[in-house]
Amino acid sequence: MAGANLDLFESEWAILQAVWTLEPCAAPTVQEALEREKGWAYTTVKTMMDRMVKKKLLKVERIRNLCLYSSAISKPEAQRSEIMRTLKRAFNGTITPMMQFLIENDELTRQEYRHLERLIKNRKRKKSGSRKQR
Repeated sequence: MAGANLDLFESEWAILQAVWTLEPCAAPTVQEALEREKGWAYTTVKTMMDRMVKKKLLKVERIRNLCLYSSAISKPEAQRSEIMRTLKRAFNGTITPMMQFLIENDELTRQEYRHLERLIKNRKRKKSGSRKQR
């Protein structure tokens, strides 16, 4: 599923978040985990999870009358797909304007700026180190 455009709905994100935390898990367990935040009934959660199996977002293992669900995609795969979708929609597929937008956002703390700087420096070091080894 890597590299696929997943186009996840908010409801699917919520269910995946619960499944990543609880897997393998039954639909009632997911419903209980989301009940306070979403207020969804068991039938709603079960229907969505069954649809997510058809979309290959979840896997199901049937043990007698128990269905245990687990994720068919990893959290990084889902995050990557979501970021790439946003990048294409909002920034014409170019990363520099997106990064500029994020950096110029006044909501970042000094600690977050420092962390971003460290990430960029570390990535540059890794890239220059891999070029020297070639």
